[in-house]
Amino acid sequence: TTQKDGQVSVKIAVYQGERDLVKDNRKLAEFSFSGIPAMPAGLPKVEISFLINADGILVVKAKELRSGTEQSIEVKPQYGLTDAEVEQMLLDSVTYAQEDIKTRALVEARTEAAQIIDTTENFLMKNKEMLSEEELSATKASIDSLKQLIEKGDKDQLQKGIDELNEISRPYAERLMDKAISTAIKGKRITG
Repeated sequence: TTQKDGQVSVKIAVYQGERDLVKDNRKLAEFSFSGIPAMPAGLPKVEISFLINADGILVVKAKELRSGTEQSIEVKPQYGLTDAEVEQMLLDSVTYAQEDIKTRALVEARTEAAQIIDTTENFLMKNKEMLSEEELSATKASIDSLKQLIEKGDKDQLQKGIDELNEISRPYAERLMDKAISTAIKGKRITG
């Protein structure tokens, strides 16, 4: 999916390996998948499929599910792995499994924090007038704190910061929903 509103392309990278983190695997290919319709972040859904054709060539296909836009590339092998290299990759995946899990959890928490910051800042730009001065001040302070945690915090600290920002924004998010519902049903008759 996309990370920014209106994003119309994504970079697809293909890696070979058994480790959780990209940096610990071997890059095979990369391409830019463009033609994604402009939508809010997270709305486009990109499906990636892998197929080995009759010639033994890896074909990687990306398809945006809402629009049907698709692109594919052929990944031609530059060089193969020896049995010893494959075995070492498998051993490394076991040896570093715990470390990889912790690192991956931290990366995912940072990503979640960045997304909630982006969503909250967009909300503030469009709906600032709905907030009291106290809510606005608390929200900005929470955002600033979470930005610092993205740089220096651990997974638990990040989750605590995310929870705090969610808790601070909940009352005015609920007010916005109430207002939207009220506007939507105004003048309508509910029949049972």
